[in-house]
Amino acid sequence: MHTALSPTDTRASGTQPGAGGRPSLIREAGYAYFPIALIARLPFAMMVVGILTLVVSARGSLALGGATSAMTGLGTALVGPLLGAAADRFGQRRVLLIAGSVNSLLLVAMAWLAFAPVADAALLGAAFLIGASMPQVSPLSRSRLVGIIGRAYPKERRTPVVNGAMAYESAADEIVFVFGPVIVGLLATTLNPAAPVIGAAVLALVFVSAFALHPTARTVSAHDEARPAQAPVRELFRARVLAPAVGALGMGLFFGSMLTSLTAFMAERGAPEQAGLVYGAMGIGSAALALGVALFPARYTLPARWLTFAAVLVAGTMALPFVDSVGAIALALLVIGIGIGPTLVTQYSLAAAFSPQGRSATVMTMLGSAVVVGQSAASAVVGLIADGAGARAALITPMVAAAVVLAAGVWNLLANRRLARAHA
Repeated sequence: MHTALSPTDTRASGTQPGAGGRPSLIREAGYAYFPIALIARLPFAMMVVGILTLVVSARGSLALGGATSAMTGLGTALVGPLLGAAADRFGQRRVLLIAGSVNSLLLVAMAWLAFAPVADAALLGAAFLIGASMPQVSPLSRSRLVGIIGRAYPKERRTPVVNGAMAYESAADEIVFVFGPVIVGLLATTLNPAAPVIGAAVLALVFVSAFALHPTARTVSAHDEARPAQAPVRELFRARVLAPAVGALGMGLFFGSMLTSLTAFMAERGAPEQAGLVYGAMGIGSAALALGVALFPARYTLPARWLTFAAVLVAGTMALPFVDSVGAIALALLVIGIGIGPTLVTQYSLAAAFSPQGRSATVMTMLGSAVVVGQSAASAVVGLIADGAGARAALITPMVAAAVVLAAGVWNLLANRRLARAHA
């Protein structure tokens, strides 16, 4: 992370360094870029949780709430890549302005539809369109930074700076993903259940538009000389690539099952709108440990880190079916959070380390899509379980998701050992 944001020497002809003769990614992108790009990601983090909270509060059905939030994730997973292709074809600015405006209008419409006398199918359709129109800020931000690095840095310095920039982008995604539900809980508790969705609409309109209009939108994806030859597609199906993707799927399953079962738990206590607020307890340990990963010694290998913190995740989820109070479940979430941040960072670090040549963006997209698909599928399934068998049964499902994360970590360890033996 520090590599990407630190000044480095430049020796390439044609480079336009900032003051002092050395390029700095912060200076090249502009000091306002990173906060704008960070806040512009919030609408999606708030959207899935906000729609779940809104529908459960308005319609009184956790199954419908889970299905509606799942449709949001499905829309994003299916149409998101097409928005990225459109940005490559027509430019980021035009696509982001259109998508951000449409998304804002649809979110406001959802806030009205939830309480209107319309069929449940209308909510499902609107949720899909909301997900489909969600501006793809994260991948487009990555594309911009790679373009800036290709323009401002000499060829021999680009690889480590790109790696650092991708690490920062992953950390930013995690921060927003964890704390988005906290904002939803605060707005839903202090105002009303529709407030988080309306808030996401305002953020999409203001900050996505600011992100679209920022001068970096003109930056090309990368210079031809910075774009390496691509490895064959079959390289994406190696165990060292698939294991982190399966781990990310497990994390998505955990996020979806945890949030939905927690909503059911809070609904049984008459306060479903406070689920996002309680969910935020997980963010405390997650953020602290994610930031501390950089301090781990090199001998503490990435596969070992994955197994360690996935085990913490499993241990924390084992207590969930036995909790009886809001305080107890918040304490369990605090422990669970210790395993969340480092596990996510480790999965993305492994994916970056073993990405086939020229396929790093594809691999990162695989992990991101796996999280979205896992969250969407778990939201729908766990919503049905909670409606049919209650919150206590639903609280078993995060443990199953955590077991998937741990199993993928074991697979990753074995794959790395086989690779090391082959090289030896």
